[in-house]
Amino acid sequence: MKKCFFAFSAVFVLLFSGCSQERAEGFAGGTEFLLDTICTITIFDPPDHALISRSFELCAEYEALFSITIEGSDIWRVNHANGTPATVSPSTLEIIMEGMRYGGLSGGMFDITIGRLSGLWDFSGDSGIPDEADIELAGKTVDYTQIISHGDTIQLNNPDAWIDLGGIAKGYIADRIADFLVENGVESAIIDLGGNIVTIGEGPGGRLWRVGVRAPFGGDGEYFGIIEAGAASIVTSGTDQRSFELDGELYHHILDPFTGWPVTSDVISATVVTSSSLAGDAMSTILLLAGSENAAELIRQSPDVIGALLILDNGSHVLHGDIGFALMQ
Repeated sequence: MKKCFFAFSAVFVLLFSGCSQERAEGFAGGTEFLLDTICTITIFDPPDHALISRSFELCAEYEALFSITIEGSDIWRVNHANGTPATVSPSTLEIIMEGMRYGGLSGGMFDITIGRLSGLWDFSGDSGIPDEADIELAGKTVDYTQIISHGDTIQLNNPDAWIDLGGIAKGYIADRIADFLVENGVESAIIDLGGNIVTIGEGPGGRLWRVGVRAPFGGDGEYFGIIEAGAASIVTSGTDQRSFELDGELYHHILDPFTGWPVTSDVISATVVTSSSLAGDAMSTILLLAGSENAAELIRQSPDVIGALLILDNGSHVLHGDIGFALMQ
């Protein structure tokens, strides 16, 4: 029996159409725990273990800039500057500007100044539900328009506000690693940063990449359907990814910045195929926040989006754009 090579992630499984011994061999791959998740990078053409190592180094370097918890990171210094300007790297400035752009596109549903709110919630369930008064107080600090950029500095007009780039950092880093690999001659590869997937070139054997979208609240190995794609990014946001249940109520990590509580919409999983993983990060969250009725207009406003799969709370699904998709039988 021939064996196929599988690359697993927290949200997706990547499969190749057909199997061959050639595809099961001749690749360089590695897995490390970074960005608070399991990251896997696999290069097929040409396999180069040195590029894998350097890619993980890049990932760690960006994490040291963008982390809200690493003392001395750019974001840590902005958040602890008490409303005064803090000098940041060009990469940090770029990702903050992108976060603000998606804040505007979404009418504030996506807001990177959600740090005080997100810090109240522990989605392991060990700490229960935050106090309502604390949620209300933290909610008053959420407003991306209070971010001021000048030259190489970032300033928070509200000194109590905190930036949290968790909604787009993995996407930005995945894009930069992809750029690095392409610049170094890689023609076929998979980058999987905890479910933020970027595919470079064609799959082995010149085939499309096949990405399995996990069934929301399903068990391991349970998939809703398969997306076929060429070089692209594929990202899923779902209410089942980080959540806990208390007294029969589900509390998940997609927070509504206007209320401070987990959002309630008819979308429980949003998978977005994009030309940019940062766009996929932001738009998958925005579509889940906005609900299915607003999805088409939001997608129209985002030229990076190739297509989207929305799984609704009634078990049905909605497709947007021209993407290859097949339901699992």
